[in-house]
Amino acid sequence: MTTVSKQAAQTISATGNIVLATHVRPDGDALGSLLGFADILEGMGKRVVCYLEEPVSGLYSFLPHLSQVETDLAPVFAFVRECGDDIMGICLDCGDLERLGKSGPELKKIHPFLIIDHHQGNSGFGDLAWIEPHRSSTGEMIHDLAVEMDAHISKEAADCLYTAIVTDTGSFQYDSTSDHTFAVAGNLVACGVQPAVISQHLYDNATFGRLRLMQRVLATLESFFDNRVGVMRISREMLHATGTTFEDSEGFINLPRSVADVRVAVFLKESDEQKLYVSVSLRAKGDCDVAAVAAKFGGGGHRNAAGFRMGDRSMQQVLDILLPVLEQVLNR
Repeated sequence: MTTVSKQAAQTISATGNIVLATHVRPDGDALGSLLGFADILEGMGKRVVCYLEEPVSGLYSFLPHLSQVETDLAPVFAFVRECGDDIMGICLDCGDLERLGKSGPELKKIHPFLIIDHHQGNSGFGDLAWIEPHRSSTGEMIHDLAVEMDAHISKEAADCLYTAIVTDTGSFQYDSTSDHTFAVAGNLVACGVQPAVISQHLYDNATFGRLRLMQRVLATLESFFDNRVGVMRISREMLHATGTTFEDSEGFINLPRSVADVRVAVFLKESDEQKLYVSVSLRAKGDCDVAAVAAKFGGGGHRNAAGFRMGDRSMQQVLDILLPVLEQVLNR
């Protein structure tokens, strides 16, 4: 544990009321950390409100306590006012304030505001920050924070934190997976997690719509630079034609990444009708640092998993800008 994490633990221990939040379009690490930490804090006798700007994807509907998550700021700030000075906000798995969404500036008004994150490039936009980019996941950090505070980890919390870790490590495949990651996972199993059950929820839950969407997305597959870069795209038209949402494309980026020659996988996502941008997800193998690539376009992430957005351009225009940068990185 670091000095900052001990300071975080002391601040949390001394506070009776806590607002937890995480980034928009939350993934398994964001949701698992949010819900698992809420359970741990409530087990310590604290009152907790969890906030998400958007409803949760059905992919994670198996996680406990989802019904307790607020998607409206009004009850959150009613809770804050009720608590007076005995309150703090904690932002989980969020690389910058913008990732909190349009509610971010309002949430940041809760003091103290603590950042717990493992993304490269996070400058710490709160009053307190515990940021460790070498960590596999925020879920791993929450586990260690619970241990530092001598807090009980229930079976429900363990399920959430294990989900956080297994999703953000690509099922323990990414370079950020360490011996400590496996030790934490082992402890969560000792707390009651059944890995086979979690895996079934995460990976054996496809619909025919998702498979039809996958068929269309795979048809866009392209390779560049002697097959070292694999690119796929998803459009609004594909979603409309298959009756699916962007959440149904979860994990698709691992398809080009699984090709033996591919060192970087790229997944381009067209925005919905109200938001004109292209979202770009990057996954890498070996020593290619896609977080540095994403940072060139105002994004961020981890060495092997990162992303960014670009507005007012088509998917083809974004790809034309991105490919020369990837070529430079691959040829170093």
